[in-house]
Amino acid sequence: MKFLHTADWHIGRSLGGASFLPDQADLLRRQFLRMVEDTRPDAVLIAGDVFDRAIPPVEAVELLDTLLSEIVLRLGTRVVLIPGNHDAADRLAFGASVMRNQGLHIEARCLGGPVTLQDEHGPVTVFASGYASPALMGTILAPATEIADHDAGFGLLCDALRRNLPRGSRSLLVAHAFVAGGEESDSERLLQVGGAKAVSAARFAGFDYVALGHLHRPQTLGDGRIRYSGSPIAYSFAEAGHAKSATLVQMDAAGAVRIEALPFDPPRALRTLEGTLDAVLAQAKPAWAGDWFRIRLTDPVPVWGAMERLRAAFGNVLDLSFARHDLLDLPGETAGRKGDDPLDLLDAFFAAMRGAAMPAEARGVARAAIEAARAEEA
Repeated sequence: MKFLHTADWHIGRSLGGASFLPDQADLLRRQFLRMVEDTRPDAVLIAGDVFDRAIPPVEAVELLDTLLSEIVLRLGTRVVLIPGNHDAADRLAFGASVMRNQGLHIEARCLGGPVTLQDEHGPVTVFASGYASPALMGTILAPATEIADHDAGFGLLCDALRRNLPRGSRSLLVAHAFVAGGEESDSERLLQVGGAKAVSAARFAGFDYVALGHLHRPQTLGDGRIRYSGSPIAYSFAEAGHAKSATLVQMDAAGAVRIEALPFDPPRALRTLEGTLDAVLAQAKPAWAGDWFRIRLTDPVPVWGAMERLRAAFGNVLDLSFARHDLLDLPGETAGRKGDDPLDLLDAFFAAMRGAAMPAEARGVARAAIEAARAEEA
């Protein structure tokens, strides 16, 4: 039996004020649908964080509707989908009971009903577990017990699911969690503060394959049965250069799995450049047109007009910083202390940036704005 495992689409996400939605639409509608057509899986598994926020923009909802309609109705492929910690479970699962008969299985609950698939070797039971906080898992699974963390919650959950597994059936779990040993990036929202977020891989013993979402780097844990497909697009500059993919899972008669990473080719790359303004400008290449850039300049002082020059050369500059901003030669050793005149601080900043004193007319505008702000605060 074949499954196509993906997760962490984060439809509607933005970075530095720039929307990923056009890139997501291109990649998912073109590349991902072609994967489904080419591999003809028995089911597509989407392991959470479908949207980037609980109330997604209309365009994000329309994109998901188009994708699921293509997969389920045109291609006739089942979809098993769960919410992640970014999703509003009840909103994502709207109409789930109606769509189930069409082959779209959306499971908002952590202890969801199983989906049974059949091939020539017999049944495969797919358990879909929507994301839930430890407190909610405790309420559902052990009302009289206080569940302190996700590890304890998944211990109870997996025990309950294994008890519901029909004798002789192969098994697969779709879940959204941080499993201990997984490699994180800075674009994933914390599931829980402190060390209480990690789930032991041992909790998933007995399942033939565990299709996970949450971590954006594709990776395999445990003995090879626990897999993060990763996100289809790099969602932060820390992910620049990561190889993005979906995971094709082939399960044999005994439940042993063979996995294959099917690569995505994102429409544009995220690139980080560092150096003086002139050195960075000299690196501009026509092949980089359309890519997104984070640039860190090492000039001794910030260069006035740097962003305009960089955007003229590179187009999409989302983040600009100065490596030596702490060495600005601002007048006075005590600038910024309580009681300093804000206009004096602005004068110093203007002089550092422009190399000249602030014009008298600009000082008048600044003084009026400062007085207006003080009056509003009072």
